Amino acid sequence: MRKQTTALETAAEGRLPGSRLFAYAAGIAGQNMHYGFVTGWLFYFINNILKINANIVGYITGISRLWDAVNDPIVGVLIDRHTFKRTGEKLRPIIVLTAPLIGVLAPLMFRDWGFGLRGKMVYIIICYLVWDVLYSMQDVALWGMLAVCSPHSEQRARAAQWTAIGVTAGGALAGLFLTAKDILVGSLGMKPETVFLIGALFFGLGGQLIAMSAGRVPEQVRNEQKEKEGFFEALFVLRHNRTMLLISLARILEYCKLSVPWQYFFESQVSYKIGSLEIGGGTAQLVYGGLSGAPGTFAMFAATKIVDKVGGMKRILLIAQISSIVLRVLSFFVGFQSIWRMLAVILIMGLQSIPANMVNIAHRSLMSDSIDEVEYLTGKRTEGITFSMQNFATKIGDAISLLINGKLLTLVKYDQFKAMTAQGELFMKWQWPMFMLGPIVGAVLYLMVIVFVRDDKARRIEVEQALKARRAALVTQAKAELADTAEPAE
Repeated sequence: MRKQTTALETAAEGRLPGSRLFAYAAGIAGQNMHYGFVTGWLFYFINNILKINANIVGYITGISRLWDAVNDPIVGVLIDRHTFKRTGEKLRPIIVLTAPLIGVLAPLMFRDWGFGLRGKMVYIIICYLVWDVLYSMQDVALWGMLAVCSPHSEQRARAAQWTAIGVTAGGALAGLFLTAKDILVGSLGMKPETVFLIGALFFGLGGQLIAMSAGRVPEQVRNEQKEKEGFFEALFVLRHNRTMLLISLARILEYCKLSVPWQYFFESQVSYKIGSLEIGGGTAQLVYGGLSGAPGTFAMFAATKIVDKVGGMKRILLIAQISSIVLRVLSFFVGFQSIWRMLAVILIMGLQSIPANMVNIAHRSLMSDSIDEVEYLTGKRTEGITFSMQNFATKIGDAISLLINGKLLTLVKYDQFKAMTAQGELFMKWQWPMFMLGPIVGAVLYLMVIVFVRDDKARRIEVEQALKARRAALVTQAKAELADTAEPAE
């Protein structure tokens, strides 16, 4: 009978047991449940609950995220240059230590403390900046684990696949707030500010407590270089990572879309009746997101096989953006004016979700492989600085997007003191074009950069084999040095 493989042997071979993949995916899901709630609703909360003008909100949140983006590479370098003495790790302990602190900040941000206009603005900025520094540390550590959870590219691709499933699950859970808000405010008459505080406790704090489960995944790849480089030397190692730089630029440009958050379209435009049943905007948005994303969610379980079929991670990125452009134009002309038209749009966008839901798998897999390439060229592991650039790109993109949101809402004369359905004709006219066609601008800009990314399987195999031999030689050398310095036995 074949001997059963133990967890220790599995780890030694670089394979990832299902239990570890699940723990990692659950941690990512919890983190994204938190992130989806905070980033998805903070602009809306400041605008509609705190009653701060949309243009000012755009500047507050946009400028804040520009600072956020600047501090991410700094956080990445500091993480790369630090190792926890007790465990010899540099990422996993950060995940566990930061989660409770980040979780507590969510309900602090989603509460009206009764300050004046200026006080509200200062309070939100301070809370957000503290939240962001801690979140940046956790996020870099969580995603950096992709590069150190296994020395093998195919195992890291499996981890990227499962983390993408976790992201989707976390986002779906955060999306439940839409329905909860409709029920608690519309049916039960609860005050909106109370509902947001409940949401912050459940999705914000609760999500971070779930995120701690990712701390069960050990680091299987460690940098054997004991000499620490200077801060700027560690930062400028980025110049060796062409793949990461191109992906980061492409992702930033993708945020240059002429649209505003989904809530504005659904709450102002969408209301259907089926017999005596009335479907409001919040519920319609949840149904739209759930059904249109379902095909892509199921496809993620076969992501690595689909990638092999189409010819690599880069091709997934190209297919996703090209299909987005074509299918969004088609959906725009179908329209949303009846429930049947909306169902047709859901079907069309469901097709688009299949490659779209694999985009982040491809991004993270390519970036994890790029860390091996940098180690091959420089002898340095750069999980911190590399995955801090994922945050950097997201936050620069978010800043651009939020500034655009504020400007667009001002241009269409959005009035935060009126209900969504009571807005003027100009606002109503532009919601569908911005919702469906606006993202095409970002897709085109993304394609102009991503075509230059290299995705060479033969090169990856060559690098992995070279690094395996180099690490083995370093271990042998360390053992020999230890033997030379050991005291002879009495």
